[in-house]
Amino acid sequence: MKRRSSYPYKSTSIRPEAPLTHDVFNQVPPLTGHDVSTDPGLLEGVRREDADWALGELRTLGALAGSAKAQEWGRLANEHTPVLRTHDRYGNRVDEVEFHPAWHELMAVAVGHGLHAAPWASARPGAHVARAAKFYVWSQVEAGHGCPISMTYASVAALRHTRALAAEWEPLLASRTYDFGLRPAATKRGVLAGMAMTEKQGGSDVRANTTRAEPLGDGTYAITGHKWFNSAPMCDVFLVLAQAPGGLSCFLLPRVLPDGSRNAMRIMRLKDKLGNRSNASAEVEYERALAFLVGEEGRGVRTIIEMVNMTRLDCVIGSAAGMRYGVTQAVHHTVHRKAFGKALAEQPLMRNVLADLVVESEAATAVMLRLAGATDKAIRGVTGESALRRTALAAAKYWVCKRAPGHAAESLECLGGNGYVEESQMPRLFRESPLNGIWEGSGNVAALDVLRAIMKEPQALDAFFEEACLAEGADRRLDAAILRAKDSVTDAATMEYRARLVVERLILTLQASLLVRYGHPDVADAFCASRLDADWGHAFGTLPPGLDLSSIIERATVKIP
Repeated sequence: MKRRSSYPYKSTSIRPEAPLTHDVFNQVPPLTGHDVSTDPGLLEGVRREDADWALGELRTLGALAGSAKAQEWGRLANEHTPVLRTHDRYGNRVDEVEFHPAWHELMAVAVGHGLHAAPWASARPGAHVARAAKFYVWSQVEAGHGCPISMTYASVAALRHTRALAAEWEPLLASRTYDFGLRPAATKRGVLAGMAMTEKQGGSDVRANTTRAEPLGDGTYAITGHKWFNSAPMCDVFLVLAQAPGGLSCFLLPRVLPDGSRNAMRIMRLKDKLGNRSNASAEVEYERALAFLVGEEGRGVRTIIEMVNMTRLDCVIGSAAGMRYGVTQAVHHTVHRKAFGKALAEQPLMRNVLADLVVESEAATAVMLRLAGATDKAIRGVTGESALRRTALAAAKYWVCKRAPGHAAESLECLGGNGYVEESQMPRLFRESPLNGIWEGSGNVAALDVLRAIMKEPQALDAFFEEACLAEGADRRLDAAILRAKDSVTDAATMEYRARLVVERLILTLQASLLVRYGHPDVADAFCASRLDADWGHAFGTLPPGLDLSSIIERATVKIP
């Protein structure tokens, strides 16, 4: 007897004329095929800070950054993360990290365009500004590979404390050839630099380091110890802090020795991180690794702080780049996505959010470029620029990096559920966004560094207010903010407790001054109305009425050819 099916319907084949259920409509076209450098705030700042000669190369890099090919490199480098190989098949210790080919493509472009140490080889005014602009543009493709690029850039500032080491290493560090692989530096066409300061017991308190440096009698040292964070362990050379007989000192530690043997730097494991996943971060141990003293014994912090200041600048650049990427994605999505009968970007509340995101992005870009300009001028010996940088850089590191996660979250939310899935790349932006606030000193460390500058170097605070006051009289809200900022630094007894508020007032005042002087008038108006006026909210999308939002949103609207 035939068993009857319990299924109540007959099986039928799909007829060709049947309605399709997967017609795709009201979806947003890919944001590719555009020039990422067509960013009004960026281009205006590059011209203003003596780097207009670099606009051609910036545009070339911007076109590549906006290509589908480059964006695919970024995706692949994050999906196929680095793999540690401690030993070869025969049991020999090798301590190598394997990267996906996409990582090497990203690195080759970054080095080829001089995003690393190349500006140090140029005496041209604006060289460091041009490099900052390119770093900003290319970071919007993928942020993780910027870590070794940034450290290579910054290492030169520290190496110049010892002329012989600088003379030996600078040409290779500044080379525009990406030459990956563990080989003696003398046999390579270009090298990369990393650093290792943090230890398990100390964190930001590097003076608590226990790594030891034993003099060997020939000018070299044997380094023994454990570093909790060593970013980009496949670099060719590292700046390392260790305790020498004369106190905490800075050392240059090559990965491979001149005879081709591996230096005794053991990679214990790679960190499993929230973001920055394309980049390898490691715990390492040194077993009498050979190293060379940089600067003087006992002055390690003073020596390596030069490197830290440069990487702090890159933290600001990276956060500003993330904001720009986020807001362009948000505007692009909402321009093309319809809801309730019209484009999302035409809805009043969404327009408020988008404009607010643009304002924050442009404020970050403006202060980033001013700091890049101050860095460039300070290196060339321009009076007053070093003093401004001493206060403003730490303040911007605190604030811009602190604003980045909230900005990324709001940009992601503009895409709704589409922004929450990995294919949109917005989750990657969100995971990456807290990093710069932690790297090179968390928020508290950066804020307290501003206070140290104020207390120990009064000229640094004077230079800060001289810069902010260049816009005095142009906007009553800015004038009031300058007075509040000056008042906030008068009570030394409670200064440390109030450090975050003090720094927030300082940096908002500087950003407002820069926008009032150089920014789009509508952006400057919105910034002063929302950031300097306590009567309005602090969430994104709480701009007051009466502002021209159209002209603001237009500055983040990407035109695809």
